Amino acid sequence: MIVALLTAPAARAFTAHTRKLSPFLTSIATKQHQHQRPRPCSYSRLLSSTSAEPFTSTGTPSTPFDDGTSPFEITTPIYYVNDKPHIGHAYTSLACDVIARYMRLSGREVYFLSGTDEHGEKVETTAKKAGMDPQSFCDEVSQSFRDLLGLMNISNDEFIRTTEPHHKEAVQHFWKQLMDNGAIYLGSYEGWYSVRDECYYNESELVDGKAPTGAEVQWLKKEDSYFFKLSDYQDKLLEYYESHPDFIAPDSRRNEVISFVKGGLRDLSISRTTFDWGVPVPGDDEHVMYVWIDALTNYMSALGYPNMEEGSNFDKFWPASLHVVGKDILRFHAVYWPAFLLAAGLPLPKRIFAHGWWTKDGEKISKSLGNVIDPVELIDTYGVDPTRFFLMSEVHFGSDGDFSNEKMIYKVNANLSNELGNLNQRVMTLVFKNCNKAAPAEIGTLTEEDEALLATAASLRELTGEAIATQSIDKYVQSMVSMVWDANKYIDVQAPWVLKKTDTERMNTVLYVLMEVMRHVGVLYQPLMPTSSNVILDQLGVPADEREFEHLGKEECKILLGREVSKPFAVFPRFEVPTAVEAVKA
Repeated sequence: MIVALLTAPAARAFTAHTRKLSPFLTSIATKQHQHQRPRPCSYSRLLSSTSAEPFTSTGTPSTPFDDGTSPFEITTPIYYVNDKPHIGHAYTSLACDVIARYMRLSGREVYFLSGTDEHGEKVETTAKKAGMDPQSFCDEVSQSFRDLLGLMNISNDEFIRTTEPHHKEAVQHFWKQLMDNGAIYLGSYEGWYSVRDECYYNESELVDGKAPTGAEVQWLKKEDSYFFKLSDYQDKLLEYYESHPDFIAPDSRRNEVISFVKGGLRDLSISRTTFDWGVPVPGDDEHVMYVWIDALTNYMSALGYPNMEEGSNFDKFWPASLHVVGKDILRFHAVYWPAFLLAAGLPLPKRIFAHGWWTKDGEKISKSLGNVIDPVELIDTYGVDPTRFFLMSEVHFGSDGDFSNEKMIYKVNANLSNELGNLNQRVMTLVFKNCNKAAPAEIGTLTEEDEALLATAASLRELTGEAIATQSIDKYVQSMVSMVWDANKYIDVQAPWVLKKTDTERMNTVLYVLMEVMRHVGVLYQPLMPTSSNVILDQLGVPADEREFEHLGKEECKILLGREVSKPFAVFPRFEVPTAVEAVKA
């Protein structure tokens, strides 16, 4: 890998002329008051007198589906263990991690759950092809998902496997509850079934003889099966969607679900007799449960269900605050799962968010095309934080996205190396060389330009909080990128390298303002780039116990005048396109 570190202002010309981002935090005060004389104004007075008063309380902005303070359970889907992890698994896990970290730094109690779904015909068949018994196969593949979470610095609190004894007990309890409530009956089934999707399809849903997902389907000959009375819940679900418009997001997915349910729901086959690798139906060992009734229950079994006593994890965190899933499994989460819970008399999750799919170089990702994106290779090539940054910033969360190495290199070089990294190194190098290896010992009065930039920084927590609260992760990233862009414009205009020859007091003030802005940037970038953000905060001298969001607006947590700083070094490398691309292709 060939990298070059940027140390001069001219380096940012790499992207300046093609930049398409329209910063919505840009301070117009800088242009309006650029030539006004400084007037006395303290930072504390600024924070108490401007409309951009910092959000200092704990919690996150409230929404119709979240009060902003309660314990918060967030879940990935449990990943199916028929193959090794791919970019979709990494994407979902990362999105949940950013949200979970943001919630924790906001002072909220978080339970972040991930895991693996290990039962079903597809697993049994794949294990046989590999010459392994199903459990050994699941052990091996499940570990690869654990390894990916660790490699990507994912902060999940629990990793559940559906082959764990407690989970099996919880699923059987849930089944009995549904049976006792009259929601299950024994019948027989024949029809179309996709082993890959673990899903039944109506004839009308098939496209060119395949499932809507493109998966092959097979006709299941008539066999005994237990059924869930899904048809009884059509009206109940539609009423729930109507009274809880934020239950499914984004709106396009909500509309798809409503259309599907309005098309009519048939009772759902929820057991099989033609394979053995699954949770046995209580009282009828000839049947194993349909994989989705098994898999979906993990969101509760991980919390200790059926223990629902006061003070239990279930009592604290259920109903789940947020299920994040890929759009291909939305039906199971937004139709089957709430119907199961309604039938069992249990609370429904507060929100289900379905994100889009990734393509590569404009083509659908598939093994046959040989264009599968391996997240481990991305991390080996670009590093953890740059990979996290790209995946969360490249597309609107909820929409489909296209990956190319050229796009990734451009974005990482532009936003991280050229802008954030270069800003940090310029500021800290000037501080280290011109302020006796410490933050400025004294500063002068603040100008309108200073106030405008500090006010923008002070507004960042509320702005990013609103984005995270509605799963607008790309907007969170955009607001951070825009803040750094504003800071780069400010340092170019103020030119502290010139001021050191003409007005050292003004130089000290400018550098202090920039350090304080970088403190906000470093603290608020932690959910997305935890390692790099803490390197920046270390260089600023911010104590480790003053990096939660509540510290942003506290007077005593601002950059301490005269506090020693360490010699700065570059945080982000710059990638050369040919070398990086070839490294991924190799």
